[in-house]
Amino acid sequence: MIGELNASHTYHGGGDVEKTKTQTVGYLGVDWQADGDHYKIKRILRGAEWDAEARSPFDMSGVNIKEGDFILAVNGLPLTTANEPYAAFQGLANKTIEITYNSSASWTGARTAIVKAMPDEYRLRNLAWIENMRKKVYEETNGEVGYIYVPSTGIDGQNELIRQFNAQWDKKALIIDERFNDGGQIPDRFIEMLNRDPLAFWAIRDGETWPWPPFAHFGPKVMLINGWSGSGGDAFPDYFKRKGLGPLIGARTWGGLIGISGVPGLIDGGGVTVPTFRMYNPDGTWFKEGHGVDPDIVVPEDLSAMAKGTDPQLERAIAETKNLLKTKEYKRPPVPGKEKRAY
Repeated sequence: MIGELNASHTYHGGGDVEKTKTQTVGYLGVDWQADGDHYKIKRILRGAEWDAEARSPFDMSGVNIKEGDFILAVNGLPLTTANEPYAAFQGLANKTIEITYNSSASWTGARTAIVKAMPDEYRLRNLAWIENMRKKVYEETNGEVGYIYVPSTGIDGQNELIRQFNAQWDKKALIIDERFNDGGQIPDRFIEMLNRDPLAFWAIRDGETWPWPPFAHFGPKVMLINGWSGSGGDAFPDYFKRKGLGPLIGARTWGGLIGISGVPGLIDGGGVTVPTFRMYNPDGTWFKEGHGVDPDIVVPEDLSAMAKGTDPQLERAIAETKNLLKTKEYKRPPVPGKEKRAY
């Protein structure tokens, strides 16, 4: 029945269903690599150096385990390639554990470290991915272009936009990446932040000129989108394009702006969502529900390439910002000459 409604945000879930037993798994914030009968640390995941929100237990002060070291045992129990590595960490989420390690696959000279296992690696991997793209943009543009990733239009997306924007508002151009944006609220405030025009400048006696409003970016911008961006992630690029902030690059978004609210739960504890409002445009036409927002520059998604470290959509965004800086770079007006104010 819900499928026949032909509307987004129509779901059902929960209810009187059988619940299976689950068990936590501890994580170390690493990529594993099998080497003979043992596992070693291929990579320790790291976000930005300044970001302490999520860190690998091996990236903490006093822990000397390095990339390339072999993990020989967990709480004294040998860890071998007879099982996948996470089998040794069942039930260890948020637990303090003992890791036996060595620079070679030998117990001779092995050492131990006490660390606290993570309950999951999602945020750490996300931060490492974001920081990797920010560095790529920085390096390929000689630091002239900033990179901001917006994961949603909910609270986490608002936090990310503000903290990343405030750190990069003075770049000559910006890449706003909203791929995989899973929505949330309607992002009018996001657009207001990105669409600030210069109102004034303050000439400072002993410092650099202040722009006003502060923390505003007046240069060219581009936005990355893909088919995993939906709901508020549809509205964000739609408004970005409507305000003429810059080209959209990537693949067409999901196309879901029929919203839901105020649906009571079912008697068995489950629930269904019911569409109650739909967006239409100032010209009196409906938003293209089920179609989404089309990019100005089409670059197909290639998740296989991204998994191997190549991001065609990001590379095109970098190229586009370089071109825009040649034609649309914002240049701050110079401080006027001395003014004679005595008449």
